[in-house]
Amino acid sequence: MPYSINHASVKGASKEATYSKILVLCIDRDDDIGSKGGIETPIVGRDACINAGTRLALEDPEDADSNAIFGAVKTYEELVSKGYAAEVAVVAGKFNRGVEADEKISLEVKSILEKYRADGAVIVSDGEDDETILPVIQSRIPVISVQRVIIRHSRSVEYSYAVLGRYLRMLVYDSQYSKFFLGVPGILLAAGALAVIFDAAKWITAIVLAILGGAFIVRAFDIDKALSSFGRLTPTSFIKIFSIIGGVLIILAAIANGISSIPSNILTPEMSALDIVSNRTIVGRFANSTITLLWIGIATILGGVLLSDWFKGSSRIMSDILRLAVLALLYIPLLQFTSVLTEGTNPFTLISSLLIGLAMSLVAATVLYYYFRNRKGDEVLKH
Repeated sequence: MPYSINHASVKGASKEATYSKILVLCIDRDDDIGSKGGIETPIVGRDACINAGTRLALEDPEDADSNAIFGAVKTYEELVSKGYAAEVAVVAGKFNRGVEADEKISLEVKSILEKYRADGAVIVSDGEDDETILPVIQSRIPVISVQRVIIRHSRSVEYSYAVLGRYLRMLVYDSQYSKFFLGVPGILLAAGALAVIFDAAKWITAIVLAILGGAFIVRAFDIDKALSSFGRLTPTSFIKIFSIIGGVLIILAAIANGISSIPSNILTPEMSALDIVSNRTIVGRFANSTITLLWIGIATILGGVLLSDWFKGSSRIMSDILRLAVLALLYIPLLQFTSVLTEGTNPFTLISSLLIGLAMSLVAATVLYYYFRNRKGDEVLKH
C-alpha cells in the first residue's frame, strides 16, 4: 500500500548536529503487531523490522501500522546513507491503549536504550494517537523529529466511490427512484423555462413550491403506489376506500358548518390567529356546530375499517371496536366542553363525565380482551 512521510521540523538535521547516534522508533500504541502479527516487541534492526512489517501486512493488508514500520525502515536507510549512526526499532503498547500501554512502551524503549545508547530519536507513526506517547519517549531520550506516515490510497476510498457510482446509476436508470430524483427536478426546470417564456417569472416561486409540495405528499403517503394498485383492490379494500372518502367529506362539511356558525360581527380583520383561538365565544360556537358532524365523519372512517377487517378476519377487530367505543364515550364530554365555553356551565360536570367515560373504556377493553381470547382458544381447540 503506497504511503508518504510527512516530516516535522528536525532539530540538528545536518552532519554538524550534536547527535552521534540516532534511534528511529516506530510506535504501535494499540499493539497491532502483537495482536494481529503475533510478534513480540521490542523489535530492533532493519531486517527484523522488515520481517515484522511484512508479517503484519500479510495478516491485515489494510492496517496502516505496517506502512509505518516500512516508513521507519526507509527513514533509517536515509539517515545511514547520509552518514549518520542509526538504528531502527519498533515498540508496541497494549490493545486497550491507556496507562498500561504507555508503561509498556516506556519499558521497551528503556530496554532498547540499554543495548543501543542513542542520544536522539526520530519518531515514526501512522497517526496522532501514537504520537500522544511522545512525553513518555522524551523522558527517556530527546526527540529530534516526528514523522507521520500518510496513506495516499485506501481501498475504503475506492470502495466508497464504487458504491457512490452504483447508487448514482440506480437513481438514473431505476424507474422506482428516477421518477422522483430526476422527474421532479425535470418538472421544476421545465416549469421555470415555461414561466420565463410566457413572462410569468413572478410565479416561479409559487410554481416550484407547489410542485415540490405535491411530490413530497405523493411520496410520503405512497399515493403513487396506491393508484398503481387500484386495479388489484379486493372487495374489503373498496369498503375501506368508500368509508374514508365519505368520512373525509363529512368532516369537511362539519368544518364548513362550524365556520358559518360564527357570528360575522365577532370576527374583525384586526384579530390575529391567537385572538381567535383564545376567544371563548368563537371557539365554543365553532365546536358546538362542528362536533356532531365531525364525530359522524370519524365514526364513518372507523366503521369502514372495522367492516373491512371483519370480512378479512383480521386480528385487529378488537382494536377497531375499541376505537369506536372510545369515540362514542368522548362525544358527551366534548358537548359539555362546548357548553362550558359558550354557556359557562360548571366544569365539574365535564370532569365527572370524563371519569365515567374512562371507567367505561376500561370495562369495554377488558370485556373485548377476554371475549376475543376465549374465542381464539375455542378455535384452537376445534382445530
